[in-house]
Amino acid sequence: MKRKVVLRGHHLLCVHGFQGMGYSPIFVNKMEETVASIRDEQVNFPIKVVDELDETCLFCPHSREGICNAPKANEFVQELDRKVLTHLQIEKNQLYLKEELVSLVAEKVNPDDLDFLCEGCSWLSYGVCKEGIKTLQEKRKLS
Repeated sequence: MKRKVVLRGHHLLCVHGFQGMGYSPIFVNKMEETVASIRDEQVNFPIKVVDELDETCLFCPHSREGICNAPKANEFVQELDRKVLTHLQIEKNQLYLKEELVSLVAEKVNPDDLDFLCEGCSWLSYGVCKEGIKTLQEKRKLS
């Protein structure tokens, strides 16, 4: 089994639509690594879900001293995390198996839910996140 991963709440949604865009090349590389492990159906591993900086955030150029330092971003992103945790009915700082979390997203999140869950996110307008959730649901229906 792979080591435990720490992932913030809203990244539970981002990983399904991620298409290589990001804040810096090093952030994109880390996000690609995270996305690949989440999308790999052959592996299951524990994920600690948080509403604070996770392993990917540490590679973001806005990350300093344990918080997001982009203007007004820390509170905004924590609110995104809280919305996702509430929607999925999971607790912060708890461990879940990756497969359990992916299944919860597929079952409980519809693409249009992102209009509320991710309201104000600069990536939402690209449509890749909604497409990622839709693809996840379609894939799950076929299995």
